[in-house]
Amino acid sequence: MSLLARPAVAAFVAKAMQRVTVTADRRSGGRGSAAASHARFPEYPRRTKELTIPTSVAPARATVYLPEKGDLAPPVHVNFHGGGYVMTLTEQDDPLCRFLAVEAGVVVINVDYVVAPQHPFPAPTRQAYEIVRWVAEHGAEEGWDGERLTVGGQSAGGGLAAAVARQAFEGGGPSIALQVLHYPPLDLATSARDKRAAIPRPMLRPWMADIFDTSYVPDIRQRSDPLVSPAHPSDTADLKGIAPALVITAEYDLLRAEGERYAERLAAAGALVEHHDVRGADHGYDGGDDDKARAVYAVIARRLREATGRHFT
Repeated sequence: MSLLARPAVAAFVAKAMQRVTVTADRRSGGRGSAAASHARFPEYPRRTKELTIPTSVAPARATVYLPEKGDLAPPVHVNFHGGGYVMTLTEQDDPLCRFLAVEAGVVVINVDYVVAPQHPFPAPTRQAYEIVRWVAEHGAEEGWDGERLTVGGQSAGGGLAAAVARQAFEGGGPSIALQVLHYPPLDLATSARDKRAAIPRPMLRPWMADIFDTSYVPDIRQRSDPLVSPAHPSDTADLKGIAPALVITAEYDLLRAEGERYAERLAAAGALVEHHDVRGADHGYDGGDDDKARAVYAVIARRLREATGRHFT
């Protein structure tokens, strides 16, 4: 076992990473990652409001991105950011949220969910599900249509979106029109050291996975839980009736194979809308490649419009 795969060590390193990120943002004086994210895609305005959503785990702060005025009750999309279930990177998804609000005509709720090691599994999956349930139930007073609901996320956020869709499927709702799984981790039961990428040095390295996976699910026996590893062979449940899915993988990503496996499983259940593989791209590609980001975000927006009945000319 790697030293970083020991729970106490992984938790220590994860907390150190969190402190470094917070310190860097403070020292930047507002010129850090948030400002850089806000500066991308300037043609898409940032019309937002803040919201706190109550859950049994902890109150969840969220930024609500508003589409152009004119629709009294637009559809709503709940977004979960990436960060290995450890880092709080809500602002990193600001360009995506602005893009979708305009191009898909949806309210986008960008969620600041609880992270490990302070809140290990199953707390984030339970909170994420309660958030989506709340969004579905409170559209009338908040100004969106909770019956036209979609969920999605990048990296760890994609894993949470898949877990939300599974809980909604098994728990009797809410109805989810589309789940968007963007280069998600879907098999933590398989060691990252046994996974293979198409290039020698992918962005996501096994040592990183040791920290993230161990912080999120310290008990290795829990890593085969369907809310953690729906792409692992041990999960054999019939998924017929689960929310339709757009699965997006990246050609060079260490996580590509598990994304492909889950896409195949969803297809067998009649729940795959599209599996879109981004050629020449690695994990987190959209954070630095504006051209690829725009192209893939356009695919997401189109699928959201189709799923929610939005028809733009």
